[in-house]
Amino acid sequence: MPSDCWYDTAQICLNGHLINKTFVSFPQKNQNFCQDCGTQTITNCQCCQTSIKGYYHIPGTFLFKNEFQIPKFCQNCGMPYPWTESALKAAQDFADELENLTPEEREVLKQSINDLVTNTPNVEAAGWRFKNLVAKSGVFAADTFHKILVNIISETVKRSIWHS
Repeated sequence: MPSDCWYDTAQICLNGHLINKTFVSFPQKNQNFCQDCGTQTITNCQCCQTSIKGYYHIPGTFLFKNEFQIPKFCQNCGMPYPWTESALKAAQDFADELENLTPEEREVLKQSINDLVTNTPNVEAAGWRFKNLVAKSGVFAADTFHKILVNIISETVKRSIWHS
């Protein structure tokens, strides 16, 4: 890795919309609030204040629009970013509303959601449990979970659950 390569800082709104993956090098793109949802934007982890990793600059290369993924967790302290926390909370709150599941099944579903997001070795079993419990709740539940979780779970997990 050449020594003149470096990570820029990313600016992301509290709901997880990317504002600027090049906060330092292209400040003209910076915004205090998100134009999609109106929430405040951040450039640092709210727990440890470490800059959110943005675009990786390699001299002589160009910026490509889709080569940046919004991180779910801080690379320094491991805490979830606000958009990860809010999506987890929304999914868990929705799980509590599912009438076709017993209280015990709802708890298993909520733990499975946590495992899907953190992508632990438990992810395969969690995906299986999640898929089976959501199937008991119907298509609307599956679609709602997909909308809530699509940005905070890995592509592999998405494919195993939704075959997309």
